[in-house]
Amino acid sequence: MRNFITTTAFLLASTLSMYGQESNPNSAELAFDTETINYGTIEKNANGAKEFTFTNTGKEPLIISNCVGSCGCTVPQWPRTPIAPGESAAIKVKYDTRRVGRFQKTVTVQSNSKTPTKVLTIKGNVKDVAAVNTSPVKKSKESSKISK
Repeated sequence: MRNFITTTAFLLASTLSMYGQESNPNSAELAFDTETINYGTIEKNANGAKEFTFTNTGKEPLIISNCVGSCGCTVPQWPRTPIAPGESAAIKVKYDTRRVGRFQKTVTVQSNSKTPTKVLTIKGNVKDVAAVNTSPVKKSKESSKISK
């Protein structure tokens, strides 16, 4: 029982101190032009490269510490140098368009911004045009009756 009370008190104190801290009003602020990119319908093996552009609207330099795609088919590249207040930059994302079908993937961005974690989304549909053009055409029952 004593351990339970000690653990509970420690967790409560940790939580209160974490939320009790005031955020820095001068910190960096990450503002994206859009947080979702819709590829629409694209062909298999098409160029899957897109960019999420953003601006540091805060008062301190913005440092992006990490960007992680939700799977290996989404590869992000981000600026490794600090972005000054008022400056813009981009996070480049490349989706592997060899994968046919609908997709919706995320890129998690970690930075020193007021909102330290931001989730970006890419979505679309990859069609295999070659498979559609080479598939055999089936005759319907009505068209076979007419031709007889």
